[in-house]
Amino acid sequence: MSLLTHLLACLFGMGSWVSINGLWVELPLIVNHIPEGWYLPSYLSVLIQMANVGPLFVTLMHRFRPGVLNESAVIYVIISLGTVASFLLGFFWKETVVVAGVPRSVALLVLTFFLAAVDCTSSVTFLPFMMKLKPQYLTTYYIGEGVSGLLPAVVALIQGVGVVHCVNNTQTLNSSNSSEIFHLHAQYQPANFSAEVFFFILSTMMLVCLVAFLLLNYHPAVGREHSNNQYTNGVKESSQKNRNSVEQKAMMDPYRPANQKRKSSFGTGAYSWMQVLYIFGILAWVNALSNVVLPSVQSYSCMPYGNNIYHLSATMAAVSNPLACFIALFLPIRSLLLMGALTVIGSVAGAYIMGMAVLSPCPLLVNGASGGVIIVLVWILFILTLSYVKVMIGVVLRDEGHSALVWCGAVVQLGSLLGAVTMFPLVSVYSYFSSGDTCNTKCATGHP
Repeated sequence: MSLLTHLLACLFGMGSWVSINGLWVELPLIVNHIPEGWYLPSYLSVLIQMANVGPLFVTLMHRFRPGVLNESAVIYVIISLGTVASFLLGFFWKETVVVAGVPRSVALLVLTFFLAAVDCTSSVTFLPFMMKLKPQYLTTYYIGEGVSGLLPAVVALIQGVGVVHCVNNTQTLNSSNSSEIFHLHAQYQPANFSAEVFFFILSTMMLVCLVAFLLLNYHPAVGREHSNNQYTNGVKESSQKNRNSVEQKAMMDPYRPANQKRKSSFGTGAYSWMQVLYIFGILAWVNALSNVVLPSVQSYSCMPYGNNIYHLSATMAAVSNPLACFIALFLPIRSLLLMGALTVIGSVAGAYIMGMAVLSPCPLLVNGASGGVIIVLVWILFILTLSYVKVMIGVVLRDEGHSALVWCGAVVQLGSLLGAVTMFPLVSVYSYFSSGDTCNTKCATGHP
């Protein structure tokens, strides 16, 4: 295997969600400078789901006009768009326009929509492109996809985003009686460098992704690692007959018996329709939980245990994703039974996290060190198991052909959409979760 190709596949995968992930981690720094304030996360959630028009268009084109859409051209366009939009954010994120008599961050919201369209569309274009390379490089791509969450988080940590200190804000009510009210005020510390610099760093990451994609297409060393199929330069052959014959031909690997009887018309026919529904059902469930449902309540589940626990859980979760993909690089297991078992374990961990979020600001063991340790470990377990499941499904569907990977990306976005539709009203409309006051909330000992 070519080390260069592994590196390029990782850098290519990094560009898949780095822009939106970066925007999320930068929120504590930018919300205090824009009129939307902390309503911005709600707007972002809506914009990201609206941006699913991108993957919907690609999926429909693949289904009804196969061979018409040039996938490589689409990838060039969306990576370039992501690079330019991230760069422009550095200049215009604070600019406001008066709309209906109220100042709005129109430039920020419009550029965010373009970034969301880029990242959502990558789900149905980047994965199918990996059909050009040998199967082992798909796992490396998933490592890069995990890094797309890790790198912005690391940069934000260096920047000092979200670091809160409790400042004494004692007030004297009656000077004659010297009666005072002791009150602590949460104060965000100044960042080590500005949001503008952060957005320029995001733009550089997208530019690196673009260069990696160019090299994956044209570097001679990468050319020797191309898979023996008809998806040259990302464009499907016009012959539907050739497409079917290639996608239905079983991959030569030790996991698949030669000349096995076809169980369905899906891909190579290795799986029955019930198994296909099982795989895609797990894929939608896992992505709903890990992309939207649990991240939307991460602060509620962790902040009661302290600011350090929150940052530690967020950082370790970001590390766990590429770590799970790295493990899958050496253990590419295709067992559907193990897939289900890991999904159950991850879901149980997610249920514990959701339970602590519901109990916020006074979750279990909030007054002891063990509570913080447990919530961090549960977050690690949650991300490790479900990230590994995602890679397992990617490896399975890669063997089923190009169409399977397009549908894989579509179901990823569908799962995320369903998660957003479920959580948005609970978090943003009905305010079902309560964060409390970082500096002043006190919970009774032994009381959840």
